[in-house]
Amino acid sequence: MDGLLTLSRGGHLPLDVLAGLTLLSIVPFLLMMCTSFVRIVVVLSLVRSAIGTSSLPPNAVLSGLALVLTLVVMAPTFQRIGDEAVQPYAHGRISQSQAIERASGPLRAFMLRQTRSADIALFERVAHRAPEPVARAPFTVIVPAYVVGELRAAFAIGFALYLPFVAIDLAVAAMLMGLGMMMLSPPVVSLPVKLLLFVMVDGWALVCGGVATSFR
Repeated sequence: MDGLLTLSRGGHLPLDVLAGLTLLSIVPFLLMMCTSFVRIVVVLSLVRSAIGTSSLPPNAVLSGLALVLTLVVMAPTFQRIGDEAVQPYAHGRISQSQAIERASGPLRAFMLRQTRSADIALFERVAHRAPEPVARAPFTVIVPAYVVGELRAAFAIGFALYLPFVAIDLAVAAMLMGLGMMMLSPPVVSLPVKLLLFVMVDGWALVCGGVATSFR
């Protein structure tokens, strides 16, 4: 007991615990906003909407799949963070501030590869900051610029994925109108056709592979 009190007074254990709890509390934010999760989950949601199944697959399935794909895409970045920051800090070779600085480097490099300089310049103006080299931009500028770029890329991919399904809807609607079956709702017929086409081309594998390889 006396040893714990001495450590609490003279050591860094309380500060380390506080910093660790703080980092754990922002891990979900970092996972969503600073990794490939945003683009992947938006693309998967747009695919579900394009097919016409508003609740299938469920949100939990899409989020889980997006999380797994995020871990796959971010594996090299996480490996660098572990080698350059986590392991040295765990062995006491670097301080906490040095570990955070080293960990931010690979994550910053990943985000900057996906971010346009125009988006960074935009948020520098929003933050009333003087223009500076992209490599020196703070996270308060890089993160919103990165998220905007990810949303742009996700919507561009979603647009390309929507086109074949829209073509099927138009073809089915024209066919039903030509047959005089105007009382029959086109989605009733087009949904099975879209599901069949998606299964025949192994659509989920193509979408997952495509969105995973779209990152630089």
